[in-house]
Amino acid sequence: MPIKESTELHKNEIVLSVSLCPPGPHALLLVIRLDIVFTEVEKTALMEHLKLLTEKAWSRAIVLFTRGDWLGDTPIEQHIESEKKDLQWLVEKCGNRYQVLNNMNRSDKTQVTELLEKIEEMVAANSGGCFEMDQKILQKVEEKRRANEKGAEKRMMKVQKQREDLRSQIIHTPYLTEMRIVLMGYKFAGKTSSGNTILGREEIKRTVEIVKRQGEVAGRHITVVEAPGWSDRALKERREAFKQQIMLSASLCPPGPHCLLLVIRVDTAFKEKEGKILNGYMKLFNQRVWSHMMVLFTFGDYLGDTPIEQHIESEGKTLQWLVEKCRNRYHILNNMTWDDDAQVSELLEKVEEVVVANKGCHFKMGRTFLPEVEAKKKGEPAKAKEKMVNAEKQSKNIKKSTSKNHKITTKQ
Repeated sequence: MPIKESTELHKNEIVLSVSLCPPGPHALLLVIRLDIVFTEVEKTALMEHLKLLTEKAWSRAIVLFTRGDWLGDTPIEQHIESEKKDLQWLVEKCGNRYQVLNNMNRSDKTQVTELLEKIEEMVAANSGGCFEMDQKILQKVEEKRRANEKGAEKRMMKVQKQREDLRSQIIHTPYLTEMRIVLMGYKFAGKTSSGNTILGREEIKRTVEIVKRQGEVAGRHITVVEAPGWSDRALKERREAFKQQIMLSASLCPPGPHCLLLVIRVDTAFKEKEGKILNGYMKLFNQRVWSHMMVLFTFGDYLGDTPIEQHIESEGKTLQWLVEKCRNRYHILNNMTWDDDAQVSELLEKVEEVVVANKGCHFKMGRTFLPEVEAKKKGEPAKAKEKMVNAEKQSKNIKKSTSKNHKITTKQ
């Protein structure tokens, strides 16, 4: 992954990792899979991430090739020579230090012994010292981490208080027998997987069209509408038909969705550019849309035991702006365990709280909006047909003209 796509939390953890074995590690093992081509893209990503540890890191680096069984009887040196220059550059950058591990054959102790011997040789070459990170850099990252933890705790308490207040109001409101949810966000953000997780079944694969699905979950009738995913292209660059698809997604669960979930990957950076693009799409709707919004973080397994609040605080102002724009409503899903009822039950509770906060109302499009979009949508086939007829006429005229010219040429 390029460093611009890496989260701030991820980058900070890379720096702090070298401080967990004081006074410092004897070796930094750069783990590379043998069964995947090491290209310039991987080379650039590795360089950028290792730069976080300063240039000194290279003197302690060893390339550790995994999936050794993939090579069979082919010597590793032959593989290195047969690969592109990028892999050869990496091996040379590491002082030609490398080792192959076959993790399918853990009983083979010789491969581990060889690796430890190579580490000893490298330590001796570095006058017996270990890799020590610049203390100023470590201190700066540590301070940032403590500040983020404090901010995360504060946000957690604020959200907990907010939820408690809303839960106290729920007992005075009618039970929601149905919920209507719209999933929106970038392509590959995990919208389809989230729909599968919410409904408790792996029903469909990813699609570019609007998809509407329904099911019974936790005693409620759930409608999930998945809007087409958008890309890094700005809204003004998108075709009118695509914009209409985004807007119509909110009308496919009449009389309107209770909640719109903005699906954001937790393992990818969310910076100013992503924020501007997302905000542009939200402007397709009226300003009331934000009162029905919730951020749905996907790829929850990436965080492990790290609280989602710490990710929000670490990532910076743009993500914090989005969370606060959604009135501090957010949830995290691990779609690798889509049969986990607890995470879905909690999400539905939060959707219920959105409804309570909106005094029982669902999101409504403007009165004139849907008829206009529907009229445009109906007009598109007619326009397409007109273009086809004109193209056919033009083609016939060209053929007639060509035929006439051919006859004239033949007579001459």
